[in-house]
Amino acid sequence: MMNKVFSAEQLDSKDPIRHKRELFSLPENTVYLDGNSLGPLPKAAELRAREVVNEQWGRDLITSWNKHEWISLPSKVGDQIGALVGAKSGQVICCDSISVNLFKVLSAALKMQPHRKVIATTKDNFPTDLYMVQGLIELLGDDYRLEYIDEHNIEASLNDEIAVLMLTQVNFRSGNKINMKDVTALAHKHGILTLWDLAHSAGAFPVELDDAHVDFAVGCTYKYLNGGPGSPAFIYVAERHQQRYKQPLAGWMGHAAPFAFEPDYQPAQSIKQNLSGTPGVIGMSILSAALEAFDDVSLKALDEKSKKLQTFFICEAKRAGVWDAFDFASPVIDNRGSQIALKHKDAYAICQAWIAQGVIADFRAPDILRIGFAPLYLRFVDIEYAVAQLSLIIEERQYEDPAFKQKHHVT
Repeated sequence: MMNKVFSAEQLDSKDPIRHKRELFSLPENTVYLDGNSLGPLPKAAELRAREVVNEQWGRDLITSWNKHEWISLPSKVGDQIGALVGAKSGQVICCDSISVNLFKVLSAALKMQPHRKVIATTKDNFPTDLYMVQGLIELLGDDYRLEYIDEHNIEASLNDEIAVLMLTQVNFRSGNKINMKDVTALAHKHGILTLWDLAHSAGAFPVELDDAHVDFAVGCTYKYLNGGPGSPAFIYVAERHQQRYKQPLAGWMGHAAPFAFEPDYQPAQSIKQNLSGTPGVIGMSILSAALEAFDDVSLKALDEKSKKLQTFFICEAKRAGVWDAFDFASPVIDNRGSQIALKHKDAYAICQAWIAQGVIADFRAPDILRIGFAPLYLRFVDIEYAVAQLSLIIEERQYEDPAFKQKHHVT
């Protein structure tokens, strides 16, 4: 048993970013521990959606491409994201999805390494990352191959045959966080280009792409960045590579002069080359408004609060006697992202029972109860309530109810 040093209410009263919660539309009687999968609705995003639909599209029609600078949204939003991932202006563009963006970057990176034929990654990387590599290799032919390396012993796996090292900074199941700067430096010693997936990093803690000398990165915006379901993703291409970089999806928006309507493609000599089709204005406008929630707060402050929330959760779970019902499937706090993974053979049913009590968490196959700690809007009283409900679910074995074992299409 662990005694509390401060109550949840006291911790909330001392929280320097507690005012950020008011920026979100959060349902009453709900504790949301799944912001690492889909962030909640920012109030500013809702207002922006109405403005874009009713006023810009509804009233100004096609003139909005100029009047409201729709055409500049990918670059504008890209720079907003860049400020959150340690990238100076002109290196991040907002477009498409992570999957499509991975295809672009991997293709371009391989072209920059013509004498190397290996893409290295971890077997427990997020599946879409693996699938995109597999599809690209099938397209390119047998000369190329995918090589799996040990996430916990990356240095020993690197060699001079690898063209691209593709890693997700935070493992989607366990939350294990790879040291981006150290691993990038090790890769560069072998002449390897690095590609980082920031899906579980951007907006959760400080990411320093420029400082780490990262080559390329991709990321989504619907998790900690709260851009909404299916919101557009982003690409980072380090400025030093932009002249040599050439991605294959040569759409008109990536042309150096798209409105010249020339028959032959001439790529933009900038991050804009990653654009292909017409940008999704409504989604990108909503995302731009959502990102304003990060104004006047440092990523360091968010990281500090996340660690406090995680520590409080573990202390409360131990105090309530529920911690030992699970196997802890995450590394120590300094080596993980803003999430905790608990292993249990009935994790899916436990998650569903928790949701029934107003605590929304996440399940990841085969047996992980995944808990996200999004510091912009989570309170310590939320964590206290969540643990109390989890304790009852375990103690009373509520998860054995057959209703909680019925698998939904989205798990």
